[in-house]
Amino acid sequence: MTFRDLGLTDPLLDAIEAVGYTTPTPIQEKSIPVVLMGRDVLGSAQTGTGKTASFTLPMIDILSSGRAKARLPRSLILTPTRELAAQVAESFDAFSKNHNLTKALLIGGTSFGDQDATLAKGVDVLIATPGRLLDHVERGKVMLTDVKILVIDEADRMLDMGFIPDVEKITSLLPKIRQTLFYSATIDETIHKISDQFVINPKVIEVAPPASTASTVEQFVAKANVKEKRQVLRDLIRHEDVSNAVIFCNRKRDISTVRASLERHGFNALALHGDMTQAARNEALAKFKDGEVPLLVASDVAARGIDIAGLSHVFNFDVPMNAEDYVHRIGRTGRAGRSGRAFTIIATKDDQHYLDAIEKLIGKSVDVFTLDGQATTDDAAKKPKAKQSVADKSNTGKSSSAKSGQKRQKNRGNVEGELPMPPDCTGDSFKTTEHTPAFLLG
Repeated sequence: MTFRDLGLTDPLLDAIEAVGYTTPTPIQEKSIPVVLMGRDVLGSAQTGTGKTASFTLPMIDILSSGRAKARLPRSLILTPTRELAAQVAESFDAFSKNHNLTKALLIGGTSFGDQDATLAKGVDVLIATPGRLLDHVERGKVMLTDVKILVIDEADRMLDMGFIPDVEKITSLLPKIRQTLFYSATIDETIHKISDQFVINPKVIEVAPPASTASTVEQFVAKANVKEKRQVLRDLIRHEDVSNAVIFCNRKRDISTVRASLERHGFNALALHGDMTQAARNEALAKFKDGEVPLLVASDVAARGIDIAGLSHVFNFDVPMNAEDYVHRIGRTGRAGRSGRAFTIIATKDDQHYLDAIEKLIGKSVDVFTLDGQATTDDAAKKPKAKQSVADKSNTGKSSSAKSGQKRQKNRGNVEGELPMPPDCTGDSFKTTEHTPAFLLG
């Protein structure tokens, strides 16, 4: 099966070839002909299966005839996060280069003025998060009465984030006669019930069992106690041949702490979470995607839109409390047929409880990984290695650990857009922590 067999036009096939796509993925093979027929779709595909192209490609061909009117977009793509919206916009730009189509990206953290100006010219494709789109609707800057195609992407995450009421409000403003493409990583009873509000007699397309993990990803757990977690993370990064990696934390405050810890020990890392300004988030993502910085410490929501075909590793510094989030996290690696490795650090009884739920969901046990014969301390890890790892590439010339007597707080910088870091309270004494407990004050 080739893209030509799916009924796409020659200009679009040329753009696909220029991007480097050769063979359609299963979700693309099954979705594209159905979308071209004008039928509604209820699709389920795990992360990294090429789902975005499965709807952007046929949409480009469908929209190639016709013209957009001022403030009246012809199609609408709703996503739960800014990063995922930006990823969809990038896909549209890459594939529509041979078509005279326009788009608008409506996400928070960017100028209303610029977005208003784009909408005023008329756009063929409107890509938006629900909240920012409603802001524009309420200000009278966009009308949705001419939308012919609606895409609801990552519906399961929309549900988790409480966006379904906003989506319902938006769809009430759309024409009743339209084509709706409804995608979710999983289709359970709840998602099926929600989808009934949006799609009419849809073609149900599932290309992977619910909550399955890609066979291209090797999965491991590494055991540690709570105080050793950052040490174990560093040891794993040094042991593995890491080209680039996303490190997941459950809490925003831990993201800054883990990033600062990596920086202090000679690694080059950036943070990505919802409290950062949009400009800071865009800058961090750009540096990571360009390979300027090999490690990205992130939250689940912020990393949802990261699409990097060559990501070599995923590290779960914290075990996700929602088992399905595990599938989404490790789906960042092992994409497009490439191999990847995922490590999860287990430090508490709760972690083990969450792991049990994950193993039940994915239907298999995750192997325990040990650093047999390898350095397990930062001092030992400084010894020369045959391969150049991320640790060697990052912050060349920096000391791998803080010198005795040097203030620990000195190297704890913030990424632009982050809130100020809390004081460092690690250590064995007040002298090493340099932090006075509250009960000794006043």
